[in-house]
Amino acid sequence: MLSIRLSRVGKKKAPVYRVVVMPKHRDPWANNVEILGHYNPRKTPSELVLKVDRVKYWLSQGAEATNTVWNLFVDEKIVEGEKRGATHISQKRTGKMEAKAAEAKEKETALKAKAEAEKVKAAEEKAAAEAAAAPEEAPAAEAPAEEAKEEPAPEEKTE
Repeated sequence: MLSIRLSRVGKKKAPVYRVVVMPKHRDPWANNVEILGHYNPRKTPSELVLKVDRVKYWLSQGAEATNTVWNLFVDEKIVEGEKRGATHISQKRTGKMEAKAAEAKEKETALKAKAEAEKVKAAEEKAAAEAAAAPEEAPAAEAPAEEAKEEPAPEEKTE
């Protein structure tokens, strides 16, 4: 099976990559089938020079692009689709990340519960303060008015 991938060339600590087509399991520095272009990540912005027609040809022939090369093709709009994850996270690291996320979620829910409790307590204190500040005569004056409203109006007789 053929693969479109990067082959490192360039000086020590100054990488430049060739985009090449070669059998998937062959050594990256072995002879390749075809050089499709080059990629220089050290330039600002990164430089990617490709033979687009040859890239499309090899993809149509069944060559698979590696995740990094696929993401470069998507950026250049040579192919349509979503980017692929190019990094691998071990199961041990994934477990640690999930535990940390769960801990953060618990902490967040505890903070929300504490904030709600403080709101309820503040509302109760405010209601108690308002009840203590109200004059005692006001409720007595309101009571007769309420009693008057409760009496039904006399009904008229129609015969």
